[in-house]
Amino acid sequence: MSLTPLSALSPVDGRYASRCAELRELFSESGLIRARVRVEIAWLHALAGPSGLPEMQGLTAADLAAADQVAAHFGARDATEVKTIERETNHDVKAVEYFIKRRLEAQPGWRSRLEFVHFACTSEDINNLAYGLMCRDARDTVLLPRLEGLVGALRAMAHAHADDAMMSRTHGQPATPTTLGKEVAVFVHRLRQAMDTFGRVPVRGKMNGAVGNFNAHVAAYPDLNWTALGRRFVESLGLEWNPYTTQIEPHDWMAEYFDALARCNTVLLDLSRDFWGYISLGYFRQKVIAGEVGSSTMPHKVNPIDFENAEGNFGVSNALLRFMSDKLPISRWQRDLTDSTVQRNIGVALAHADLAVQSVSRGLARVEVDRDRLAADLDANWELLAEPIQTIMRRYAVPEAYEQLKALTRGRRVNAAAVAEFVDGLPLPEAEKRRLRELTPASYLGLAARLARKI
Repeated sequence: MSLTPLSALSPVDGRYASRCAELRELFSESGLIRARVRVEIAWLHALAGPSGLPEMQGLTAADLAAADQVAAHFGARDATEVKTIERETNHDVKAVEYFIKRRLEAQPGWRSRLEFVHFACTSEDINNLAYGLMCRDARDTVLLPRLEGLVGALRAMAHAHADDAMMSRTHGQPATPTTLGKEVAVFVHRLRQAMDTFGRVPVRGKMNGAVGNFNAHVAAYPDLNWTALGRRFVESLGLEWNPYTTQIEPHDWMAEYFDALARCNTVLLDLSRDFWGYISLGYFRQKVIAGEVGSSTMPHKVNPIDFENAEGNFGVSNALLRFMSDKLPISRWQRDLTDSTVQRNIGVALAHADLAVQSVSRGLARVEVDRDRLAADLDANWELLAEPIQTIMRRYAVPEAYEQLKALTRGRRVNAAAVAEFVDGLPLPEAEKRRLRELTPASYLGLAARLARKI
């Protein structure tokens, strides 16, 4: 069976293929090979630099440009060629080395220098940097921009609905009123904090040989400052140098990265459930799309599928992210290969997160506030004013303020007339009574509107 979106085993390459194109470019097998080629070519530049190897001096600008072209123009045919070589070598990184040598052997300056391709490197010198570049680029060019767009949409919603009074539901029960805009503002603030943490995770890398000691490097060139060269090289890629490693970079930064992304996911999973609930309560209506079907048997249904899809994909993403966060920093002695197969799922975990964010954005675009429904819920729950009344009573030292309101309202519905009658009988200054009589569930909002507008 040929691989198509219909025959793909994973939904990110099947059902959701069109929505995962940006991350597929980075994390597919071809993307990984391209990143390895990029690192190998950059290492050649480092070796040919002023502080590099004497044999690598004298390369012309044309020679270096030819090497750059191998990485810059790496495409599908090149990836296929690498995989063909790999079938012979049974080693994926060695296949990349041979591929680069094939590309450079026709260039005069490189003919005597081909053995400096992959010089003194262990495979993990290349792999750790390749994955670092892939994760950094995924975060900075796909995930964070997508989240920024979502934050912008949520912020606009918070401002647009700053004054739309809404009954809260603590423990699922009627509770102190808020505004829809303020509740959305809470998610804006939480998501910004989570994104800031995610964006600041340092992506680290190493280039120090088979077990992290520069053994082969020093054997070949004992007088070269390999630590400085390795550091300059890693930092030239825009990554942070890790000076202490075994054969592998320990993946601690990956655990930080995955945990931070999982926090972003969790905030938005919480939002997805809340919005699903608001739709269920009728606080939101969903825009009807012509031709769309909500149920195969119930024609009236307009289901909150975007928020449900988001919740499911956030869950899958977090399951993978948290597994990788726990697993990858653990390696037997100086190296085992359990990390290799696990890291190939990084793109899958990130793709499910990206899919979920896209679903939330679509869901937000489809909802409209039903202000009449919000108002009706508030008007049906005048017992919500028990809180301000008993608090003002406390201010004026009225005995058993809480207990009096508890007796009036707990487990009971009261209306405007009952509240007014209770207020009239209180030993409070007339001005306070008048203020309480003017208070309604829809106007008992504290600073909610102001908070929504400040976000």
